Amino acid sequence: MLKIGITGNIGSGKTMVSKLFELLGIPVFYADVAAKDAMVTDAVLIAGVKEAFSNEAYLPDGALNRKYIANIVFNDDAQLARLNALTHPAVFRAFDAWVAGIKDAPYVIKEAALLFESTSYKMCDYSLLVTAPLKERIARVTKRDGITREQVEAREAKQFTEDKKRQLTDYLIANDETELLIPQVLNLHQKFLQLATR
Repeated sequence: MLKIGITGNIGSGKTMVSKLFELLGIPVFYADVAAKDAMVTDAVLIAGVKEAFSNEAYLPDGALNRKYIANIVFNDDAQLARLNALTHPAVFRAFDAWVAGIKDAPYVIKEAALLFESTSYKMCDYSLLVTAPLKERIARVTKRDGITREQVEAREAKQFTEDKKRQLTDYLIANDETELLIPQVLNLHQKFLQLATR
């Protein structure tokens, strides 16, 4: 089955683009949602997190102690990399299991903020980058999440630059309010349907 990876930097609109593909009947795997789920369901990941960050990483009811983990990783890039190194393989496993359960779709989509950073684009046949100017992305995220420009920029700094992602991707969608999104999605949908029948 054809697998398409969708990514974009913070505020680019990658989730909105993914939802448009869903409206066309294409199954979408949301990596961030899967990562949160794996934190409390994947036994290998749970054991790894406890070993790396102590048993305090989980609450007595089995829920992730988000505040405890956040305090460790958000100001320490090495610890964040350590957590990602544990989490990414669990999400890869979840994606493989999810794809195995899809029967009648011409292709599937994996939406992931860190598609290139995690190397999970290698699990996909093609990748699609949703782009938007930084100024627009900052405006969207500050409004959406109620955070400051500096907080958006700090999150942005933890991702590959858009230019670097452009060099790695196969397809682009511009979400910059100069081109309509739906025609771009429909155009790529037709292209992916053709690729899926090869």
